[in-house]
Amino acid sequence: MKKITLVVNVIATVAVVGLLSNCKSKNNETSTKNSSENISNVKLTNNFSAAWVNIDTLINNYDMYYDMQKELEETGRKLEAELNLKSRDFEKQAADFQDKAQKGLETRTKLQQIQQDLAVKEQELYRLRDELRAQLNDEQQVKLRQIHQSITEYLALYNKDKGYYLIFSSTFGGPLLYGHPSIDITKEVQKGLNEKYSAEHKSNTSKK
Repeated sequence: MKKITLVVNVIATVAVVGLLSNCKSKNNETSTKNSSENISNVKLTNNFSAAWVNIDTLINNYDMYYDMQKELEETGRKLEAELNLKSRDFEKQAADFQDKAQKGLETRTKLQQIQQDLAVKEQELYRLRDELRAQLNDEQQVKLRQIHQSITEYLALYNKDKGYYLIFSSTFGGPLLYGHPSIDITKEVQKGLNEKYSAEHKSNTSKK
C-alpha cells in the first residue's frame, strides 16, 4: 500500500494579480452608425478631467484587503488541519495493514478486504483534498469581488464631488503607461477607503 502525501495549498495572501485584473476599469462598448445623418465627434475640452490611482499601492494598503487576507489564512489553516487529521488516520490504518500482512496475522481473504477498504479511503482523501481546495478558492474569489465592489462603490461616491470623466487604474504591465503626478489620487482614495471601511467595520461590530 503506497503512502500518500496530501497537502492543501493554503493561500497565504489574496492573489493580488487576480484582484488587479478585476479592478481594472471595464471599457464601455460604443456603437456608431455609418450614416451621414448621425455622426457624433467627441471633442476633449478644458472641462474634460481625468485622474489615476496606483491599484497595487491602493490594494496593499487597504485595511479590508489586510483583514480578508488574514481570514483566508485562518480558513486555510483549518482546512489543512482537517485534511491532515484524516490523512494521519489513513496512514495509521495502512501501516497496521502492512504489519499484519508481514506477520501473517490475518487470512488472505481478510487482507484483501482490508486492502480494498484502504483503497476506497485513499480515493476519499483525494476527493476531500480537491473539495477543500475548491472551497478555499471559492472563498478567495468571493473576497476578491467584495474588495472590487468596495473600491468601485467608493470611487463613485468620491467622484460626485470631483467630477472626473475618467479614473484610470495604473498597475505594472497595465495599459496606463504614464500618469502625471498632479492627477495621482491614490493616497487620497486610499485614505477615504480606509476611513469608510473603519466606520462600517466599527458599526457592524457594535451591532453584534
